[in-house]
Amino acid sequence: QAQPVESGGGSVQAGGSLRLSCTAPGFASNPCGVEWYRQAAGKQRAWVSSIMPTGTTLYSDSVKGRFTISSDKDNDTVYLQMSSLTPEDTAMYSCKTSSGLMCRVGVWGQGTQVTVSS
Repeated sequence: QAQPVESGGGSVQAGGSLRLSCTAPGFASNPCGVEWYRQAAGKQRAWVSSIMPTGTTLYSDSVKGRFTISSDKDNDTVYLQMSSLTPEDTAMYSCKTSSGLMCRVGVWGQGTQVTVSS
């Protein structure tokens, strides 16, 4: 399974928006979908959001209502639109694709840094 590639990170002021992209080869035909995670400095990695090729989406409580996950299946790309950003959203954001029985085999991208200043 090919490694996904993230892009779109950067620095933004609190209240601002950013859109992250994850190019995930095979997404359109992979029932495991794509997941976004983030890891802030000194903290454990946390799940943020998921999307399946069927269109089903899931969000963590910490981002629900502020982040929107979407996909372009023609280009095997998943987007994470982040709005109303706060300094607590500062983290390395990574996408993950999975395969195999119960989607247990995961492949991580290298991540993209998001920094939100107050």
